[in-house]
Amino acid sequence: MVSEEIKPKKQRDEECIINCLPGELIERIFFKLPVSTLLRCTGVCEQWHKIIRGPQFVTSHLQHAPHYALLFFPQESVSGEPHPADAILIDEAWSLSTYAVPVIGPDDFLCGSFNGLLCLYTKSSTLKIANLATGEFLHLEKPVKNLRGDHFLFYNFGFHPLTKEYKITHLLGDSIEGRPRPHNNNRFSVVQVYTLGDEKWRDIKTPEALSLNCVKNSGAVTIDGTLYWLIEDVVASWQHAVMTFDLCGESFAQIQLPATKPEDFAAGGSRRYWIREMDGKVCVATAQTCPSLPRWLVGKLQIWELENKTEQRWIQKYNIQYSPDYIPGPNLVHGDKIILQRCDGNLYSYELLGENFNTELCKMAKLLDFSPHKPDNMQSYICVKSLVRLDVYKKTAIVRRPKQREGWELKKWEAWEHELSENERMWSDTHRDEHKETARAQRYRMMINNLLPHILDDTIRQEISMNINQISPNFPDQQPRPIRRLNWVAQKQDLQNLNARMKKYNTIMKATDEVTSSIISMMGGAIEDQRASSSNAGISSHNLSEADDDVKTLIPESLP
Repeated sequence: MVSEEIKPKKQRDEECIINCLPGELIERIFFKLPVSTLLRCTGVCEQWHKIIRGPQFVTSHLQHAPHYALLFFPQESVSGEPHPADAILIDEAWSLSTYAVPVIGPDDFLCGSFNGLLCLYTKSSTLKIANLATGEFLHLEKPVKNLRGDHFLFYNFGFHPLTKEYKITHLLGDSIEGRPRPHNNNRFSVVQVYTLGDEKWRDIKTPEALSLNCVKNSGAVTIDGTLYWLIEDVVASWQHAVMTFDLCGESFAQIQLPATKPEDFAAGGSRRYWIREMDGKVCVATAQTCPSLPRWLVGKLQIWELENKTEQRWIQKYNIQYSPDYIPGPNLVHGDKIILQRCDGNLYSYELLGENFNTELCKMAKLLDFSPHKPDNMQSYICVKSLVRLDVYKKTAIVRRPKQREGWELKKWEAWEHELSENERMWSDTHRDEHKETARAQRYRMMINNLLPHILDDTIRQEISMNINQISPNFPDQQPRPIRRLNWVAQKQDLQNLNARMKKYNTIMKATDEVTSSIISMMGGAIEDQRASSSNAGISSHNLSEADDDVKTLIPESLP
């Protein structure tokens, strides 16, 4: 370590100034910085490390952190070809992220997001808790090993603002009589709960057997420390009710849906229901399906908001005239716009215009093309990038290291990785060829300029001089290739850019070769004419022979 005596005076003065800044001022500056920059700042000095890694700053930074819409697409097979799980982040300016989220593996499923932490369901015997921004993660043992019929939708991740505890819940299907396991996929009577940092899962019995199909079809959300999902209630006007599970007291309660029955569209089919989060509130969305195409929606999309949980009072938030084809979840709204999917394979944002709750969709903007992923598989969450640490939880007995290979190491993804490598190779080859052809064009121009004095015909010499500058392939600037893995939307765009660049390369080279061939032809013809004239006049053609040889040296290199 360098002693204070031998440090340069300027360095000692700068360090003194930094250390003399008030901690509150440094924190206010740090609040403006992204997590990636803050992580680098922790290595600047001990004071900065202490501030940034301190619990108080982590909590305050979380409150100042900008919000993102996290669009998650699970792994699925399309025409027999596997496509990995992927995620797109949309910031508050509605710009899409470019890079893949490193903590999301190709086979992972997303169960929830809170305070910058993701809960991911894996196909192995573990769940994964990961920090979206820092890349820190840990694997937790699932409550039941080798559970047949288990599903990522039966897991949920939440945070209670009073206890400051993170909890994972699992809806455990009832066992079929006579079989210890597997489970019945239709009903559940136990909610399994794990508090991050505890040693084991705990079983909490439900008031009655509840439907797992409702959870699969309608979803579940955790808001302000309470888990909400829909249950069947055949006597209610909506034939559904809301069941809640408080993460603090670990108790159940039931909330009735609005007494007003949704108005059905005459040509519509059966009605679907979703429980969603909008602006931090519990909402229930409902729309009718198309009779001939049950996955499509028709008529109006009605969205009701739980205004008062204690009084079970609902208000109608939106009554959207033209419903979308699909409704993503668990969040519908990001900022002042609603995110909706269409059957054309695209995701759109709309501004909501209207008075009271009667609303029209306006100012449609295409966000992305989500093909080949299926539209009704997409999930959306509102998330942040945070400094929340996981190392304090890593010593609990439930933390596990995956026993088998996982993620991109699996053989099923070898072809996918090979395709990405091939794309990088083609980019490298294209950049190399562009550099090579640019250097070759420079040599041509120099050689032609050296030969011009041998051309005595002023008209031909001027024409060649005018065409020389066209022997200059104008390739686009070569941007450095990304080191990190791109998300699948950026990969598609990158491949389109590669194909367009290769096409432009061929077009430029064709035009350059045509100009070069034309110049060589003119020079060769001019020299032949001059040789004939010299012979007729009895003049030595030694210099012309040298020029002719120089022209011939261009021909093999320039013409393909």
